Amino acid sequence: MDKKLHLVSLGCTKNLVDSEVMLGRLSEYEITDEAADADVIIVNTCGFIEAAKEESISTVLDLHQRRKEDSLLVMSGCLSERYQEELQANMPEIDIFTGVGDYEKIDRLIAEKRSTFSPEVYLANENSPRMITGSNYHAYIKIAEGCNQQCSFCAIPSFKGKLHSRSLESIAKEVGRLADRGFYDFSFISQDSSSYGRDMGLDDGLIDLIQTVEKIDGVKSARILYLYPSTTTFDLIDRIAESEIFQTYYDMPIQHIDDAILKTMRRGFGEAKTIELLEHMKSKADAFIRTSVIAGHPGETEESFSKLCDFMEDFGFDRFNTFHYSNEETTAAYTMEQIPQEIIDERAAILGEIAERSTMASLQKMIGKTIPLVIDGESDEHEYLLSARPPQWAVEIDGEILINDTNDLSIEYGKIYEAKITELAGEKLLATLISEQ
Repeated sequence: MDKKLHLVSLGCTKNLVDSEVMLGRLSEYEITDEAADADVIIVNTCGFIEAAKEESISTVLDLHQRRKEDSLLVMSGCLSERYQEELQANMPEIDIFTGVGDYEKIDRLIAEKRSTFSPEVYLANENSPRMITGSNYHAYIKIAEGCNQQCSFCAIPSFKGKLHSRSLESIAKEVGRLADRGFYDFSFISQDSSSYGRDMGLDDGLIDLIQTVEKIDGVKSARILYLYPSTTTFDLIDRIAESEIFQTYYDMPIQHIDDAILKTMRRGFGEAKTIELLEHMKSKADAFIRTSVIAGHPGETEESFSKLCDFMEDFGFDRFNTFHYSNEETTAAYTMEQIPQEIIDERAAILGEIAERSTMASLQKMIGKTIPLVIDGESDEHEYLLSARPPQWAVEIDGEILINDTNDLSIEYGKIYEAKITELAGEKLLATLISEQ
């Protein structure tokens, strides 16, 4: 009987790529959704902020309760890397511990029932075995690991290290091979994507990346996630807008807009330059702009919070996320005077309401437009509705459009269709298919 594997990937899409590498190394296992049936259970953890750490621990403990006798429970990823000594000392439920350096050795670690933490952070390349999950047409491509920024609130550099970029040749080979397998839509990701290539001597590495990817046969659509204000250039913004392959999609977390808070956050850019970048993005035809902000960072006064709220209300972001400030050891903000948790929660809730209004305004603008949509499958909303996404939107994070009229067209998941947006029902757009692309 084939051995069975249950894998849970928590946190970001960068973690997902590493999880897919582990699935590739363990391809002889049968994947099961039932943890109780699995011979091996892997949790690829997130250790970014307190909420993510709590989710990782509770997930591991829940799976331990459900596992069958003689199964192996493996804890990998950022949380186990960041707290390796504490976790190994206090979590006897775990059979194998590993961090962020040994994803491609996971088969050996399981065979030997051995824990290990390599000193180097793992970065997948074109030769890494990988099982793409969740889509028959879209894949994430990790272009770098680590981060050279020193944001006051972020612990990632303490366990992921400095920026380490993949070569353009390596990226092109991986994308080309996936395109040969039928994947045509790609999201390029890293901790600080706009710094890509600086460690290799490239001045504006993403422009080189765009030019390289545009030449690869079979690539129809792409986007870049996680730009950083001080490393995003006007030339890059222009080049993205000019590309026939890369979507005019700008995902740039600003975290705040008040000069004093940005300085405390060690963000490198102040209000004026941040707004200048955002306005340049906004000037591009059909631009889609996503960002994130932090509520309750030390030093955030009522005045600075009000300023942030006013800006987020007025600018017109297509999407934005709000994070509750999380006080993380090893960060510069850890020893600063903290804002009470109830105030952080109140401010996050206010920003969340602004985000909902911002999203609704963005969706309203799409009513009546004819746009391309790729069909992902049956919607969870209702069996007679199809879930679709404009290629411009990032997978999963930007939402879905529901198709309630197919015009009797032959439906193929992963295929692009022309569709007309007809109305906004609640928080979801409805669309009618017009033709195949």
